Amino acid sequence: MATETRGSDARRKGGNLLEMRDLKINGFSNDVWHEIVKGVDLVVKRGEIVGLIGESGAGKSSLGLAAMGYAKPGCKIVGGQVLFDGEDLASCSDRRLRELRGNRIAYVAQSAAAAFNPAKRLIDQTIEAAVRKGIRSRREAEADAIELYRELQLPDPEHIGYRYPHQVSGGQLQRIMTAMSMICKPDLIIFDEPTTALDVTTQVEVLASIRSLVERHHTAALYITHDLAVVAQMADRIKVLRYGETVEEAATEQMIGEPKEEYTKSLWAVRNLYKEPLTSDNVLLRVSGLSAAYGIHKVLDDVSLELPKGRTICVVGESGSGKSTLARSIAGLLPPVTGSVIYNGKALPGDLSSRDRSILKKIQLVHQIPDTALNPRHTVGETISRAVRLFKNLKGEALIAETVRLLELIELNETFYDRLPSELSGGQKQRICIARALAAEPELIICDEVTSALDQVVQEGILKLLSDLQRRLGVTYMFITHDINTVRAIADDVVVMKSGKIVDQGLKTKVLSPPYDPYTELLLSSVPKMEIGWLSGILKGRSTSKVAAIS
Repeated sequence: MATETRGSDARRKGGNLLEMRDLKINGFSNDVWHEIVKGVDLVVKRGEIVGLIGESGAGKSSLGLAAMGYAKPGCKIVGGQVLFDGEDLASCSDRRLRELRGNRIAYVAQSAAAAFNPAKRLIDQTIEAAVRKGIRSRREAEADAIELYRELQLPDPEHIGYRYPHQVSGGQLQRIMTAMSMICKPDLIIFDEPTTALDVTTQVEVLASIRSLVERHHTAALYITHDLAVVAQMADRIKVLRYGETVEEAATEQMIGEPKEEYTKSLWAVRNLYKEPLTSDNVLLRVSGLSAAYGIHKVLDDVSLELPKGRTICVVGESGSGKSTLARSIAGLLPPVTGSVIYNGKALPGDLSSRDRSILKKIQLVHQIPDTALNPRHTVGETISRAVRLFKNLKGEALIAETVRLLELIELNETFYDRLPSELSGGQKQRICIARALAAEPELIICDEVTSALDQVVQEGILKLLSDLQRRLGVTYMFITHDINTVRAIADDVVVMKSGKIVDQGLKTKVLSPPYDPYTELLLSSVPKMEIGWLSGILKGRSTSKVAAIS
């Protein structure tokens, strides 16, 4: 067994901490084993941050989990070595792996909301590994947790840990998960898409907090992402993967400045998309003086906007700005406290149950996370045909034919009919959700962050699909997003929200061109750029602005 090496001096950049040699991982589906990782080599030195980047299915997360000697259910390590501090995790006993995981090797998941126990306080979950493994007493662990909260710039660090997961924002929860991973002072942390679902301003804060903490403690890290601009701010070296194989690997500065492979250049494809805005005066939807609340907590405050027919309006803003609540109120899922929603000149009942079927058909909602929007036990055919049966009353061969037509409309085919959601990629699942909405032949589709959890290449495909459907079917979109690049790619009109109010709105060309509203300018400045040192520069600029404001 390798000698345990702890303490900041032992972690400073130097020799190899993690070394994967000719690693092979297979997965089982459709009664067949297939290759997921095909003989990949990877080295992470002590105190070094290595970025893993690639589209969905590239093998990034499989490599990240293998760094802990773990393979997902239905997968197994079939070849090669995973050497951690000289010890092969691929051949370790379960007992030894349990000693290492959460102690010397930690993991930060993509979705903090799904990773926390909703019934336990945050500080109890933060310190659990340190206390159970006997590394700290409870009192010591709580003191360490509060100090980590402070280092991660969480508000009220002495008390925030005594809240429950639902009582903090997504960005705060992601930072608390980082504190949880650091509580045992690990030698290696695997960050698996930790900022994917966060808005741009929150993402900047979380990225800065993670990088500062890792550098201060000289912790090595694997940073997994699909966004090259994000990993450029975090990593010393970047490895690009595709279909389980290495495409290229280089120091970050070289990778950003002179990527060798065309595939690497395609990983910021969405950033290059731009839609020339359409014009139309035929208003399909008008929201007037809308206010909404969850209990006594007011979320929307006197919101008014117009959505012309056949166009796309993007609603942007950071977490908690009221974007999704606005979508829910329009769809009838959250009755407003005051105000009205007028569709084609007629005021809609606030409650979904009071709306007739003709209105239900005309307004459809596509949710952010397809994994939770699709029944895992229903096949693709069952999912789509159920909507077809409900809205068109078709049966038998006619029902099957219409379901297949919808599959072809979203650029899939009848071979997907009998597949379960577990057999689909993230982008394919989202296409199925879009097909289900199209089954009603809607006039308005509300897309709530439908590309936020997808990689850049898949995002590009979904956005091009939605634009094509708009041209062919004349459908109108309300697109809820926090991604300014998505706004540039698909919007005609833009609404900017903050704290439940609209602070800016108009044609995309107006809102995204100077002079900017101050909050719009903040959102635009928070979009990661393909520049080394961009994150440090933006943080320095904001710090200077704060000092000037105080003076």
